[in-house]
Amino acid sequence: MRASPSVWTGRVLSGLFVLFMLAASIAPKFLMSGMVVEQNMEPLGWQGKYLMLIAAIELGCVVLYVIPRTSLLGAILMTGLLGGAIATNLRVEMPLFSHVLFGIYLGLFMWGGLWLRDDRLRGLFPIRRSAS
Repeated sequence: MRASPSVWTGRVLSGLFVLFMLAASIAPKFLMSGMVVEQNMEPLGWQGKYLMLIAAIELGCVVLYVIPRTSLLGAILMTGLLGGAIATNLRVEMPLFSHVLFGIYLGLFMWGGLWLRDDRLRGLFPIRRSAS
């Protein structure tokens, strides 16, 4: 069966989300831990000892998100993680649109991709057109 354009759009959005998470968040935590702790963790009030745990949780959520059977669970868990990032940035009074709300931007990308590629989710949360 051939996938519809909306499914392909969802796959692209999901793929971009996964690539961003891997390249901009997870890999630096594993590969450049000293720099990440100094530049990102400490200014936010996080001790460096939590860096690998946060990276592992992020990686686990992304892996769950990529697997079709567990993608909904991965999205739910990632939403919780993004909520924590939003709260952390809000607590240290980071700029609103560039830092605090960035977790919401990522979440919309992630959920939008999943919604477009999963017909069960579209059935659960349909977009209704007004009757005209």
